Amino acid sequence: MRILAIDQGTSGTKAIVVDGAGRVLAIAEEPLHPRYLDGGGVEQDPVALLDSVLTAGRRAAAGAGGTLDAVALANQGETVLAWDRATGAPLTPAIVWQDRRSAAVCASLAGLAPAVAARTGLVLDPYFSAPKMRWIRDTLSTDGVVTTTDTWLVHRLCGAFVTDSSTASRSLLVDVDAVTWSPDLVDAFGLGAEELPEIVASDTIVGTTSAFGGEVPVTGLIVDQQAALLAEACLDVGTAKCTYGTGAFLLAQLGGTAVRSRAGLATSVAWTLRGESSYCLDGQVYTAASAVRWLTDLGLIDGASALDTVAAPASDGVLCVPALAGLAAPWWDSSATASFTGMRLDHGPGHLVLALLEGIAAQVTALIGLLDSPLTRLRVDGGLTRSRVLMQAQADLAQLPVEVYPSPHATPLGAAACARLALDPAAAVSDVVSGWQPSATFEPRWTPDRAAAHLARWHAAVSASKEILHP
Repeated sequence: MRILAIDQGTSGTKAIVVDGAGRVLAIAEEPLHPRYLDGGGVEQDPVALLDSVLTAGRRAAAGAGGTLDAVALANQGETVLAWDRATGAPLTPAIVWQDRRSAAVCASLAGLAPAVAARTGLVLDPYFSAPKMRWIRDTLSTDGVVTTTDTWLVHRLCGAFVTDSSTASRSLLVDVDAVTWSPDLVDAFGLGAEELPEIVASDTIVGTTSAFGGEVPVTGLIVDQQAALLAEACLDVGTAKCTYGTGAFLLAQLGGTAVRSRAGLATSVAWTLRGESSYCLDGQVYTAASAVRWLTDLGLIDGASALDTVAAPASDGVLCVPALAGLAAPWWDSSATASFTGMRLDHGPGHLVLALLEGIAAQVTALIGLLDSPLTRLRVDGGLTRSRVLMQAQADLAQLPVEVYPSPHATPLGAAACARLALDPAAAVSDVVSGWQPSATFEPRWTPDRAAAHLARWHAAVSASKEILHP
């Protein structure tokens, strides 16, 4: 069995070919360059996005050789565009999940926020799909269909008009318990006239494509973060992972019941496999690797690989609130901005770098504190896990062992696992996510009192930043 698994992300597209045992046979990556605009806009060129999928997929397929058995696709989750269903041509840029320009849409529906949360498990926020869909209709185009990028990409690959249950559950348009579109919510966002895709399970074969060679099934559709949750074998209630990519995303397994968070975390479908849906709680740090890229653009570092070299041994009182694209749970403040505090003339770039990494870790720790069940350890993946400084800060502040997933390909491996289930009806979910040993484990070095004191100062900095914005 050979599966081409494509991880279409914010900053690039990765394609891997894996065999039936989950071994990676070939890898190809294509970079993407989101446009960061005034007013909180973040866009991608859909043509470049599709080209990255095709180019990376073909390169990986050629590198592996042999015949493919399936193509799987993990997607960004909440990035949307309008497109012509007859021709497949994009009609607007792709409006990225980080885009905040639909805040006014959410403000206009503020009175419905409790009902929306009860029905969807989500918070009424521009992060999710429906506000951006409405914003596209109000400001960019009323033509074609408006969907998340996965629906468009799959349509371009095989002609299907579908989205998977995990992606649909991130839209603010789905009854999360029933895993169906909610007519009331669709109407509330003024999208009642829209043609919405069919919601399918992640182990559904939705069509075939010849884009990567011979005609092969298209399956394994899933949101990128949920794919990583699956790859890291977070199958038991209470297990959790955090992915450190463009943003940092904490997901905790809920099992078969869509338990609503009492603390502002989102409840989503983790996946629908073998006819059953599993759910997860999740919280987001909107800027992680994108904050590191910001440091790079400022000239403070030469790139993410230089983080540990430049970071000072101690932040010496400097704190960073890394809200470069607003704050998610528990604040849900799209207008929040980033801050550095505690700086003196004797502080240098190393202190700012360390403060930013500690700020990311502090925000993840704040999310961990909102989970209903306490964690005993945290599984992690993503490009920034290569920073030992960040991982140690995470262990210190969360006061938990941090276990690094041994592969840099958690997301496409999770999508490939879904495809393996589609191809092998006899396999169980637990069969396709093998047990793994961490490549590194970071144990807390700070005392609980030191961690608590640092977090108290950091939360005070968050409050101070918000008071400046909203006196």
